[in-house]
Amino acid sequence: MLPSQCLCTNLRRAARGVSRFYDGALDGFGINVAQYSLLNNLLRLDQPSISSLAEAMGLDRSTLGRNVRVLEAAGLVRLMEGDDQRNRLVQLTEAGRERLAAALPAWEAAQQRLIDRLGAQKRETLLALLNELA
Repeated sequence: MLPSQCLCTNLRRAARGVSRFYDGALDGFGINVAQYSLLNNLLRLDQPSISSLAEAMGLDRSTLGRNVRVLEAAGLVRLMEGDDQRNRLVQLTEAGRERLAAALPAWEAAQQRLIDRLGAQKRETLLALLNELA
């Protein structure tokens, strides 16, 4: 890899590396890191609208919509009508809950490997910096 002083280049490179690391941990569960995150947010938010889910995840509606359709086709989420026809709700199915629960130990092990690699202090510093940038 070519060294760079560009923050954007280095953040994107790091994000791709971390995503590959977590994707590897999720091998065998039929979901990738983006899908795991979406399912986990659905678990926490309990039937959010597409707009509120997109906002919570920091995604635009069209990107989220594409991801939701893939998970819907896999039977992991269900789209439902909201208060009006413009407002669609996203619900985690029982199969989605089961997939999330099955993948959780692998996710937690990957988290711990990264924490062990960084150390607790660097982890806290990294989280603070990333939150500041977000």
